[in-house]
Amino acid sequence: MKARKGHGPDYNLTKQTIVESLMPDIDTKLAASDQEARRAELGFVDGLDLHAQYYVDRTGGDFFDAVRVGSRVVFLLSDIAGRRREASLIAARTQEMFRAKAVELFGAGDVNLMEGTELLVQAINLAITGPAKEIRFAPTMVGCYDVQLGILAYVNAGGQTAAIRDSEGTRLLPDVAMPLGLFTRLIYDASMQAFEPGAVLLIVTKGVTQSMHGNTPFGTERVMEVLRSSKQESAADVCREVLEAAHLFQQGRWGRLAFWRKTVPEDMTALAMVRSR
Repeated sequence: MKARKGHGPDYNLTKQTIVESLMPDIDTKLAASDQEARRAELGFVDGLDLHAQYYVDRTGGDFFDAVRVGSRVVFLLSDIAGRRREASLIAARTQEMFRAKAVELFGAGDVNLMEGTELLVQAINLAITGPAKEIRFAPTMVGCYDVQLGILAYVNAGGQTAAIRDSEGTRLLPDVAMPLGLFTRLIYDASMQAFEPGAVLLIVTKGVTQSMHGNTPFGTERVMEVLRSSKQESAADVCREVLEAAHLFQQGRWGRLAFWRKTVPEDMTALAMVRSR
């Protein structure tokens, strides 16, 4: 069913799989003094493996999160403009909104998958702009997967590279929307994708696709080729594979630039979701 609208340096990894619920011993409300989004350790659920990781330490605004509420698994991967210190404050309040709103919308169990995803994205958008309604460019992928129906509802706000591999082949998910953080009153329409047993979803931030070797970017096609040829069965291994491929692609470039000036590389982040057979 097609989508429709309606070995480099050591990894500093943060595993993101799925929680049965918001863990009672974890305070999901972020205090005003918190400067970073919390990192949750989650688990494998109902034949679904979801994992996200950064390649080495972050320097910018990439962040991700995932929760399970009832039969829905909800996740986001965002790339907030700005350096880490500034973007982390925005990520913290965005995560607070993401978790609280996900429970509110999907906790009742009878909310429509598409409508709930759309309302969640609108709430996340307001959290990114903040009380002052600041403009903050933030390409963000938000997905809500129903483990009983095998259906993924998603909003790709800003066109993060999101590729799926299933029985129909490897292709990009369609229906890209305006990035979050620009317009507070913008309405987002969710798209729907069947996520069959054996399907793999891979999402990467621009730090991966814009990794350069000379004047050549790693690009979307190389991301798709990694996914197409991957023999990995776990989401963590899929993430490692694409991050390592992007790092090795640009490795020579950083070696040359290091002689001329101190460089601050872009965050490279990948999120993968695998449904077991």
